[in-house]
Amino acid sequence: MRRFLVWSALAALVGLILAGGGYWAYWNFYARFQPVTITRNQAEIQRLLDEASWVSDGGGGQPLYVVGYRDSASTMRYDREETPKLRAGGVETRVILFARDDREGQAQSTPAERATIAELWLTRDWTLYQRWTATPARNWTAAGIPQADGNLARRAVVDASRQFNNRLNELLSGAGIQPRYPIILWRDREGFLKACACSDSRSWTFIRDDLGAPDRIDPVTAQDAPVPPAVTPGDGSPETLPYPNLPPIPGQTPPMQPGQTQPVPALPGQVQPGSPAQPGQATPRPSRPTQPSAPPSAPAPQKSDDTTFF
Repeated sequence: MRRFLVWSALAALVGLILAGGGYWAYWNFYARFQPVTITRNQAEIQRLLDEASWVSDGGGGQPLYVVGYRDSASTMRYDREETPKLRAGGVETRVILFARDDREGQAQSTPAERATIAELWLTRDWTLYQRWTATPARNWTAAGIPQADGNLARRAVVDASRQFNNRLNELLSGAGIQPRYPIILWRDREGFLKACACSDSRSWTFIRDDLGAPDRIDPVTAQDAPVPPAVTPGDGSPETLPYPNLPPIPGQTPPMQPGQTQPVPALPGQVQPGSPAQPGQATPRPSRPTQPSAPPSAPAPQKSDDTTFF
């Protein structure tokens, strides 16, 4: 009886360990990357997203909001890799960038970054956003953009971007979403607002599945592109014009026609056949063909004093 109780307790302990390990594996490799459905403060979160100065390339599809800052590598990677897939699925990506707050007296953003943030929030210039993200952060000087430091209006715009981010994190903290960037927000097919702190790329696939976006897009290679027909200058194709028919230039030999041979240049004092005779010059008569001469005879043998050669 005692042995049975011991083995039963050991089996129960092993079962609990396996169950705990299975739940941990499920949460660590799957559940923690799933998006969270927002059940509180949906109206205020949506109002914040609508009032923020987001930038987009257009499209007019289902909106998806990407919140992050310029130096966030995961935010830039998500915009670079996932935006084309979402666009193929009919989704319009709206990017909201902010300037990070100072930490312990140290600025977390550069003057060029603050100037660009103010310009984007004021103009929503998609071309400026593309140029900024295509340039390495250390090489971006914000040339031609008014500085935000020392400008009361533009500094207020930079502070507005920080207030937006802080308030959004306060509203999302009630749903257990930590401020890890990029923060992605969208509405599913049923209209529920969902959010994801998508700093890990393993959570991106859940967004594509929820919105019906493809997992990959095959790039168009040079082999798949149609090969244009060969065009020769002057062949009369639509890309070129035919050569014009110009009159002959005085003193220059006209171009040869098909089937015409090149005339042999005449010697001094000789008239070229077919050319008109000059005044005072006699027309030469054609010479008769000469008969071929007989072949030379073989040499006759000669006799010398010593021997005879043939």
